[in-house]
Amino acid sequence: MENPSDEKDMVEEPLLDTYKTKGGFKTLPFIIANEAFEGVASFGLMPNMILYLTREFGMQIASAANVLFLWSAATNFMPILGAYLADSYVGRYRMIGFGSIVSLMGMVLLWLTTLNSQAKISCSQSSSSCNFSTAFKLLHLYSSFGLMAIGAGGLRSSSLAFGADQLDKRDNIRNAAMLESFFSWYYVSKTASALIAVTFIVYVQDKMGWMVGFGIPALLMSLSVLSFFLASPFYVKLKSDSSLLTGFTQVLVASYKNRRMRLSSQATPEIYHRINGSMLLLPSEKLRSDFTLIFDKHTAKATSPVNQVEELKALIRVIPLWSAGIMMSVTLSQNSFPVLQAASMDRHITPYFEIPAGSFSVFLVITITLWITLYDRVVLPLASKVSGKPCRLNEKKRMGIGLFFSCMSMAAMAIAESVRRELAIEEGFSDDPQAVVSMSAMWLLPYYIFAGLGEAFNAIGQNEFYYSQLPKSMSSIATTLFGLGMSVASLVASSILNTVDNVTKKGGESWVSSNINKAHYDYYYWLLTGLSSANLMYFLFCSKAYGPCEEERSRVLDDEDR
Repeated sequence: MENPSDEKDMVEEPLLDTYKTKGGFKTLPFIIANEAFEGVASFGLMPNMILYLTREFGMQIASAANVLFLWSAATNFMPILGAYLADSYVGRYRMIGFGSIVSLMGMVLLWLTTLNSQAKISCSQSSSSCNFSTAFKLLHLYSSFGLMAIGAGGLRSSSLAFGADQLDKRDNIRNAAMLESFFSWYYVSKTASALIAVTFIVYVQDKMGWMVGFGIPALLMSLSVLSFFLASPFYVKLKSDSSLLTGFTQVLVASYKNRRMRLSSQATPEIYHRINGSMLLLPSEKLRSDFTLIFDKHTAKATSPVNQVEELKALIRVIPLWSAGIMMSVTLSQNSFPVLQAASMDRHITPYFEIPAGSFSVFLVITITLWITLYDRVVLPLASKVSGKPCRLNEKKRMGIGLFFSCMSMAAMAIAESVRRELAIEEGFSDDPQAVVSMSAMWLLPYYIFAGLGEAFNAIGQNEFYYSQLPKSMSSIATTLFGLGMSVASLVASSILNTVDNVTKKGGESWVSSNINKAHYDYYYWLLTGLSSANLMYFLFCSKAYGPCEEERSRVLDDEDR
């Protein structure tokens, strides 16, 4: 039952008569549209950005790739900072609004770089005026990247949790099903945005130039901002909680001071406090934190914040499973190498049309979209009808299935590359990495299909797992843990690549050299397959150690009561 203060926060404004309450499904189209427009805009800038940097700014490929790597890492890391600020200080609504506006500023700034026809660095680097001009142009460019990364941190950190806030009523028996459906369709909108971006936006950039190609994403981002603020009066806007970082520090300090105290796992006469929407944790030896008593029995005066203990314990418990998802993001981050392979293969689907090498990732997006749709609308209803009761895969099972498909994707890529390389050598293209071998690029489809299935299972499973297992006060952090994993995965992928390059080039040609016909990318993919397989075993161990999820524990208790 909601208390009077909660009801006061939820009082509706005198708007349209058809909207009797705030929140609900009516607000979701605006939230999803905001994220979808931003997705098309940001995803549309990435595929051809390396061409823009090398051709228009005259950067070396290595330098351009390093710039994009840092941009990607920052974009994936900033949401965790945005989530902390949203949960602890400013709230999700303000954080999304801030992120949307800053992202728009970054895209406009990037578009302005196309207005300078002399963007390419072509003067003598010894000239002081040239150095000043070069520094100014790069500052302009990097500022746009920085603003877009900051904006992504604000928008992506809170959009999913903010949408869930509009639906989440944990006393509703259909709550889990409603949230699962929302998470799935939210992800469909993200993948559909990527689909449009890698086809339409990339095509415009290739055919109509950078000015138009970067102008359209800026226009779409302005529509994203408009969509979000248009439904502002209808949103449920939960207030931010106290600082999570401060609470975590208090818990750690108090736990250290009381580290020698033994706590009983049995029921006690004391009264325990829990925050609304969170699970009640009694003192135990497991992940022991020795200051869980919150109320003095006689004075009812708060003496220690058990909700902070609950938040820290819940976060610590999910970290091992979170770390098991990093390797899948490492395999997904290898997206530049399949482009090189596709470029050296026959990409014709008709005698007059061939698929651009950079657009093959569309098959991954299509796989994700189709599977999510089938899973939500066909597989689950059919399974429930056959079994005679609601049927669904829990979050950890979906995460494990996704990791398995991730292993399969790397194995499929290794096989395709092995065949391609042997054929290139047989046809005499050992010294010509730009040559096209007589092999269909459709050999790459198994990789994209398996990778798409892996992401469809694992990414959605991770997001739902974090959201359901962490307290409601940590919802924004819960929905950004996957993005943080992707940021860490970028660093891990770079480390693996550099290690492979440094070690293998000592014996001659590097496995990952620029000449893909002499290199051994197939060995590199097999290495990733082995690491992914080991990671799957690690996940199974962590899953068993974690134990049943909250929903599974509740179901077991209900069965025992019967």
